[in-house]
Amino acid sequence: MKIAAVEAIPLRIPFSHSGETKAFATGSWAMLDTCLVKVTTDTGLVGWGDAFAYHCLDAVTAAVEHMIAPAAIGEDATDIVGLNHRLQQKMHLFGRHGITIFAISGLDLALWDIAAKAANMPLCQLFGGSTSAKLPAYSSLFILRDQEAVVKDVKQSLEEGYKYIKLHEIAAEEVGAAREAAGDDIPIMVDTNCPWTPDQARRMAVELDAFDLHWLEEPIFPPEDFASLAHLRRETGVPIAAGENWCTAMMFGQAVQAGAVDYAQPSVTKVGGITEFRKTAALCEAAGVQVMPHSPYFGPGFLATLHLAAGLANPGLIERFYIRPEAMLYQRWLDPVDGFFAVPDMPGLGPEPDADVIKEYGVR
Repeated sequence: MKIAAVEAIPLRIPFSHSGETKAFATGSWAMLDTCLVKVTTDTGLVGWGDAFAYHCLDAVTAAVEHMIAPAAIGEDATDIVGLNHRLQQKMHLFGRHGITIFAISGLDLALWDIAAKAANMPLCQLFGGSTSAKLPAYSSLFILRDQEAVVKDVKQSLEEGYKYIKLHEIAAEEVGAAREAAGDDIPIMVDTNCPWTPDQARRMAVELDAFDLHWLEEPIFPPEDFASLAHLRRETGVPIAAGENWCTAMMFGQAVQAGAVDYAQPSVTKVGGITEFRKTAALCEAAGVQVMPHSPYFGPGFLATLHLAAGLANPGLIERFYIRPEAMLYQRWLDPVDGFFAVPDMPGLGPEPDADVIKEYGVR
């Protein structure tokens, strides 16, 4: 079975949330950018993946079309691990993380989708998992920078059945407001998105730990400063989570060896796909580090995350980005019920993405 075609399908879907639209380094964030990767084999099987594309849609689309597709067409569609390795090796000149690995991730997801469809079973069953798994969800709030909006989303999340809350805040005022709204029994995580020097991170970790953090996520820039993360863990005792900005199992291995994290957060659309995610999960399990998948997206990568978690002895918590997209590629599976996600039980990753959504929100 050969790869006959690789197609990048860029989408841009508006979304809303409880706060005001904020300006980011790349502009305001009011659209979900998704780069679907559609792979067709010479036998007619079709697989779907997506390459991480928030704020970098054009670049990732170009990488899929002009770097990945020419190298993949004609290759054996069943040689997923080997092809992933060869593409990384051929393209290492362009970077061992970032856009190149995002594009490889999208291809890898689509090929695993095809493999499971060819076997006529849900993807998790290829990994020894079961679709009967119930995966605990957490509500991952938007970057709000507003106490009232934080309180509103915390309360609403709890009403919807979430039993874990993650904030994207950097100030004690918002974190304290969330703790008061949630009560003492709800675990609260804080993702700071790499804002601080090691000294600043130490001071803030101590201040925020007054609110009994379940974990503090990415407190230090640069995110690959494993030594400083390890020192922060030892000095403060605050549990540290990180990994959404690390690509390939190699980086996670270095982080684990340094003692940098309590919770490792590989993102299947960024780390190198399902192939690299599984390598990462295995090394973390061997080292006693809990995997907590990074999954603030709504395409095939989210479905892949559910299957991957279902294939782990301890699946951890599954992140649901707490925003409201104008449209979604799947009618179900993307929202938890009573605080738990179900795993798609059809062959491959699950349902095919909604063709009408692709047509309406495609950017070309």
